[in-house]
Amino acid sequence: MTAVVVIAKECIPGRVKTRLHPPFTLEEAAELASAALADTLQAVDDAAPERRVLLFDGETPPAEAAGYDVIPQVAGDLDERLAAMFDALDGPVLLVGMDTPQLTAALIRPVLDSWADGARGPDAWYGPANDGGFWALGLRDPDGALVRGVPMSRDDTGAVQLSRLIDAGLDVAMLPELTDVDTVDDAREAAAAAPAHRFAAALRTLMTAADSRGATAPSAAPQKDPA
Repeated sequence: MTAVVVIAKECIPGRVKTRLHPPFTLEEAAELASAALADTLQAVDDAAPERRVLLFDGETPPAEAAGYDVIPQVAGDLDERLAAMFDALDGPVLLVGMDTPQLTAALIRPVLDSWADGARGPDAWYGPANDGGFWALGLRDPDGALVRGVPMSRDDTGAVQLSRLIDAGLDVAMLPELTDVDTVDDAREAAAAAPAHRFAAALRTLMTAADSRGATAPSAAPQKDPA
């Protein structure tokens, strides 16, 4: 049984998408994060995997996660949280994040098809992100050791993770690179890639509000939000 896992945190102001503040308020940044998560969950729903899992950091899962198995994230750094999930689940697993709201079912289905009905597809799937990280990581035979110890939230995170898979002798198939929403420019790019998604609609509305109050984006970006 192939599972698609969405890793997410509760969209509370001040905890999510803080690099979008300014020009957005912390409440507006949380609204954008909520829309991005909703789009991600919809893409997974549309792909119709055998099992849907929300790897969640928070108290109240979003309404859009109805029908998902909700698993709390363990304590520790991001690599430990991901490793614990891969160790806990049986069968093929595709992990996706909540920061690529342009995600569609068409990007997920090739992974599911490659492992369907006993098909011997690739050992792993890897989706790079524009910021040097990754938006997707699929393992036919989940093993937390393949993730544990990978330095997260760095420019070389993706390169280290991909090397870890290759060095383990895995046959790795590549997914397209996607823009991970960290900055306002990222948000615009992701919205342009999927203008009909909820994230794009929310961004249009909130950009209008930000423009009306004369808010501007910072000239120097602060630390990246942790996953």
